[in-house]
Amino acid sequence: MSATGGTKAIVAALGANLAIAAGKFVAFAFSGSSSMLAEGVHSVADSGNQALLLLGGKKARKQATEEHPFGYGRERYVYGFLVSIVLFTIGGVFALYEGYEKIRSPHALEHWYWPVGVLVFAVVAEGFSFRTAVKEANELRGGQSWSSFVRTAKAPELPVVLLEDFGALIGLVLALAGVGLTLLTGDGVWDGIGTLCIGALLIVIALVLAAETKSLLLGEAAGPEQVARIRAAAVDGRTVTSVIHMRTLHLGPEELLVAAKIAVRHDDTAAQVARAIDEAEARIREAVPIARVIYLEPDIRR
Repeated sequence: MSATGGTKAIVAALGANLAIAAGKFVAFAFSGSSSMLAEGVHSVADSGNQALLLLGGKKARKQATEEHPFGYGRERYVYGFLVSIVLFTIGGVFALYEGYEKIRSPHALEHWYWPVGVLVFAVVAEGFSFRTAVKEANELRGGQSWSSFVRTAKAPELPVVLLEDFGALIGLVLALAGVGLTLLTGDGVWDGIGTLCIGALLIVIALVLAAETKSLLLGEAAGPEQVARIRAAAVDGRTVTSVIHMRTLHLGPEELLVAAKIAVRHDDTAAQVARAIDEAEARIREAVPIARVIYLEPDIRR
């Protein structure tokens, strides 16, 4: 996985989630808090998700074969989609079930200082992980808003980690609220309500991730700025006079296919057209380095 894939953010999130998961399960064992159990499962799911992202990045580096002539770049999209499924089922649905059970059979918390202490630690650890993801994302998003960055990013890892960490921080606040209200009122129903809110939050995040990664799996074109640069680079004003039509497709986050029909002069020789195509390909690759697979078809504009 390239540096732009957010490897540092994934590793930071993985380390934080493993430590947090262990602490949450210890707190659940001592306190019986369903919010802590739901949060512990959430952290385990997040850890598995980061492992899936790293695995997808490794598989995407495989060389192209006759069966897969365009390579394995889309492996990263496949594993990004699996992450959304894991987050929905293991994280969200389990939390909803646990919250329902706690509301149906509430009980007081024991050793309240365990869940409170672990949740405070978790907020600090998740905050560090989220800060790392934000720092890496800022290097890529430019002037885009955060919602636009998540919608348009071609590498799935950073949006996944950003949404996971953001959701985890909100989930921790909800867990603290559930535990705090349970302690104040002596009613364990509040702990169950906090757990239900965590489950609903995780399902919403999972649905957003699923929608975005599904779009990437189906195949997305290059962004408008890249398309404009490719069109400008293809034309030299001499042999190549214009681009008749063009299609682009992301074969992976950092590999772009470009197929275009270009207009040439009717009296150019075959040698001139062949040379112009080679020069156009070189200009396109210089303008958009990820344009690695280029097919240019010469034609005469009518």
